Amino acid sequence: MKKIIDTKKAPSAIGPYSQGTVGSGLIFISGQLPIDPNTGEFVVGNIKEQTKQSLENLRQILNSQGSGLDKVLKTTVFLSDMNNFTDMNNMYKQAFGDGKYPARSAVEVARLPKDALVEIEAIALEY
Repeated sequence: MKKIIDTKKAPSAIGPYSQGTVGSGLIFISGQLPIDPNTGEFVVGNIKEQTKQSLENLRQILNSQGSGLDKVLKTTVFLSDMNNFTDMNNMYKQAFGDGKYPARSAVEVARLPKDALVEIEAIALEY
């Protein structure tokens, strides 16, 4: 059975998709942009601030399901510019700081929604 995730602690979807779905013990989280859920606007700042907010949104969606970053199996990081990789990577490392990092892909794309610098999606264990 598929369950749709909808939490006010993360930004609402900006299109015809959900924040995430749950099924068969897994959580699939849609790409998280650096949107502050309180304002509906991008956080002010560079790739570091945008990465931090994207990961916080991901964390809030996981928390709404009783899960957490420690349960993430795989992430995909989309960057508007691969020159931002090092700064993104440093923020990512802080967020997943236990050294037991999930599998990850990081790719540069031509453009992200709303001209974001980063978008991060994840697959995690439900519990």
